[in-house]
Amino acid sequence: MIDWGAYSDMRSLAAINDRIEAHTFPATASELIAEYGEMMLEFPSGDETFGDALGRLGDTTFENAEDARLSMYAAVSKNAIGRANYSDRDAPSIGEHAPEQVSF
Repeated sequence: MIDWGAYSDMRSLAAINDRIEAHTFPATASELIAEYGEMMLEFPSGDETFGDALGRLGDTTFENAEDARLSMYAAVSKNAIGRANYSDRDAPSIGEHAPEQVSF
């Protein structure tokens, strides 16, 4: 069993995931925000509430818990991604200026 105390950001995501999983669907973003909006999402570079993340989606209707969970992951702020624009593997995106790749 995982000791969630050592991983507070995982613990908060697990708590929200458990509540979303137990919720009755279909449900709108507004309904989920009203019920769970004050729950915190903690990231290495900060935190935000579940309501802040889901609020970015407008009044979307979710058919099931997986839709709601994946939408939440997609809607979190840039604080959740770690170091912005960093990749040690990918070529730069179109329009992005970066050093030429070197192959060894």
